[in-house]
Amino acid sequence: MNILIQHGHVIDPANKIDAKMDVYVAAGKIVGVGSAPADFKADQTIDATGLMVAPGLVDLSARLREPGFEYKATLNSELQAAAAGGVTSLACPPDTEPTLDEPGLVEMLKYRAKKLNLAHVYPLGALTRQLEGKNLTEMCELTDAGCVGFTQADFPIVDTQVLWRAFEYAATFGYTLFLRAEDYYLAKGGVAHDGEVASRLGLKGIPAAAESLALATLLRIARETGTRLHIQRLSTAEGVALVRQAKLQGQAVTADVSTQHLHLTELDIGFFNTLTHLRPPLRTQRDQHALCDGLKDGTIDAICSDHSPVDDDAKLLPFAEAEAGASAVELLLPLALKWANQHQLSVADAIARITTVPANIMGIPAGTLSVNACADIVIFDAEEYWKVEANRLKSQGKNTPFLNMELAGKVHYTLVEGLITYQGHSPN
Repeated sequence: MNILIQHGHVIDPANKIDAKMDVYVAAGKIVGVGSAPADFKADQTIDATGLMVAPGLVDLSARLREPGFEYKATLNSELQAAAAGGVTSLACPPDTEPTLDEPGLVEMLKYRAKKLNLAHVYPLGALTRQLEGKNLTEMCELTDAGCVGFTQADFPIVDTQVLWRAFEYAATFGYTLFLRAEDYYLAKGGVAHDGEVASRLGLKGIPAAAESLALATLLRIARETGTRLHIQRLSTAEGVALVRQAKLQGQAVTADVSTQHLHLTELDIGFFNTLTHLRPPLRTQRDQHALCDGLKDGTIDAICSDHSPVDDDAKLLPFAEAEAGASAVELLLPLALKWANQHQLSVADAIARITTVPANIMGIPAGTLSVNACADIVIFDAEEYWKVEANRLKSQGKNTPFLNMELAGKVHYTLVEGLITYQGHSPN
């Protein structure tokens, strides 16, 4: 189908486009931006007057919960949520049941996602078998099956010799490791930031040093082995400083931060609000400011949703027993826009950090409106407010700390390979 998207304001950071122009789509590809290709005739026209047209969003971390945890969410429900949020490409961690540590499981997930055709799913393979931190997986076979990198999700590799060998294996074949820095023993049993709030509430804390100590180890091993390293979900000022120092020294390392940690702190726990029980935990205001500044100056490269849908029962438990996680893929766009607005940055600055940059980190053909690129597109109103209500979320998990808040940034259309996968409606 030939689609003409007309009168919209096009934002394409990859090609430095930030202007009003039309976009032309044919056979699932972008065939023109600004000027129509010869003999182009639209079968459908989308009027984007007053709206912004950008590459489909790219999310570096979104749990889809299949296979194994369908009571929390299904592949269909979470890809519907991705479409509603304008996310057209996403990386999913391997902490499913069974774990994504076998090529057949990866191929099955890719096949099922392709059949739904709501978003491009790029699995991250398990770095060790069963994520136990002991025996390395067959990374070559998992890559052939469709994995774009390897991770331990939230499971540690305590044995540094195993960690070193994993880095060497990845470096040999040029694979990217997506790792979250957290010292297992310092974080063990912790549910909140180790500070005044946790002490007042009687919650076991996780000190900031749990991140910085583990991060120093990861950075050092990556430097020694020449491994491409991506740090997932930084949460502390110390962590930002370590990544900044590594980059200044010329180390090839990238990092991301979750939308939750850009806007919330330990104070938002309030009186045991389990919707703010996250991993890593929400930190201090000083940490939050450092994360925002690090994202602004390029120390932190990208924003991820860290989408982790949880069933209601798991959030109704006491704070220390409740399951960590937030449903966030539908809020990636408005929360990125909110960060940019708070720091006097442009919409294009926000879009770059959730399109072009994460696509480059993952090494996938996404995040651009270049001619001949796949027609993955989001059309949105950056200034339209909408209320985050449980019944409006497509995700099966309604567990977000932003419930009942009004956020600016409303998706009107999402296109994947030139097909409209989501069409929103403006509020009355």
